[in-house]
Amino acid sequence: MVGLGTAGLWSKGYPHPADRVGTMVIRDLAWGDFHPIVESYYALYDEVKESPDLGISLFAQRPTMGHEGEWFAGLWRRIDEGASLASVAVEDGKAVALCHVDRSEAPEARHVGVLGILVARAWRGRGIGKELLRYTLDRCRGRFEIVELSVFVSNTRARRLYESLGFRSWGIEPKGLLRGGRYTDLEHMTLDLTPGTPR
Repeated sequence: MVGLGTAGLWSKGYPHPADRVGTMVIRDLAWGDFHPIVESYYALYDEVKESPDLGISLFAQRPTMGHEGEWFAGLWRRIDEGASLASVAVEDGKAVALCHVDRSEAPEARHVGVLGILVARAWRGRGIGKELLRYTLDRCRGRFEIVELSVFVSNTRARRLYESLGFRSWGIEPKGLLRGGRYTDLEHMTLDLTPGTPR
């Protein structure tokens, strides 16, 4: 599996800003979040047929539930080992967004975390991604010195969001992704969390 107020308010169940129905809670990933997260991920494979420029990388074929179970178990193991952290946005008891940061496996880059985020289609454009990112990045402090990500150059909205949170571009990768016979350029961004670095 692979692109609002303050985190404190949301993590305490502050009312949803769009419709004030239900409550949105930002919290750490729980084992019971597996099925709603996979459901949202699977939906991307239908969405990309409608929107080929959808700004998230996918496998050529939708992974099986067994593969997703292995992925989730692996993420859970890495969290236990301190190599990853993951947060979710929950509405009415159901996880509708996931953000995770995985420690680089390169021996000399263990201070670097690689960020991925998924927001279910029906919940985009409501500020959930920004709040989830804030919460997750706050949890990264003291665990990672650098957080990096890649984003489709065409995904202007996501790029602006990342910039608003302090991410800075360090390069463009031409033809970084090939989907359906079409190339997409990727922008690589980084956030310095070294103590003393301005937020």
